[in-house]
Amino acid sequence: MMKICADAVEALEGVLKDDIMIMAGGFGLCGIPENSIVAIRESGIKGLTVVSNNAGVDDFGLGLLLQTKQTRKMISSYVGENKIFEQQFLSGHLELELNPQGTLAERVRAGGAGIPAFYTKTALGTELADGKELREFGGEEHVMETGLFGDLAIVKAWKGDAEGNLVYRKTARNFNPMMATAAKFTVAEVEEIVPVGELDPDSIHTAGIFVNKIFQGKNYEKRIEQRTVREVA
Repeated sequence: MMKICADAVEALEGVLKDDIMIMAGGFGLCGIPENSIVAIRESGIKGLTVVSNNAGVDDFGLGLLLQTKQTRKMISSYVGENKIFEQQFLSGHLELELNPQGTLAERVRAGGAGIPAFYTKTALGTELADGKELREFGGEEHVMETGLFGDLAIVKAWKGDAEGNLVYRKTARNFNPMMATAAKFTVAEVEEIVPVGELDPDSIHTAGIFVNKIFQGKNYEKRIEQRTVREVA
């Protein structure tokens, strides 16, 4: 199967439908699949469940899907930078499944590894554990968390090849590798597509077996959420 596509629209063709679960890589605004998010927005699909560390900001990243009310539910760990998110959640339009960040990461990793559930002490005794199965190990109670596996994963990498092998750059190697494994269909956008064999096998972070389509993105903004500077004396 030819994996290289011209753009996000071609890569996502035949995959986008209403009411699907999308696994979105990135952390805040770092390493997010910007082109894929825009293509999903322009497709007009709705009723989406989106699994991501957060929902971007009001006018960028996954916040774009909130603007158009295409997202029905977010499964996230941090929601503090998005006023639209706050408004839609408080008004009852948006459903939220809040997770401790490490638990979210492990739920995605477990889904990609075919592990249906696991136990952790995190969130024990809090509202996040309400309604979940508890089990005792070593004399201490643990909370059962289920793995997450979506219909579509969208990830952003630094470099990739025609086989879909991916290398992430520095902090952008966050939720992307896990998300890439945890869906029925994975689309990767990269800053550069290189010939097969050019990537050092020991440096590949996501093996091409997990990637269905790949394209070279464009017009990356690489925003900074909160720029903090100090004056130099």
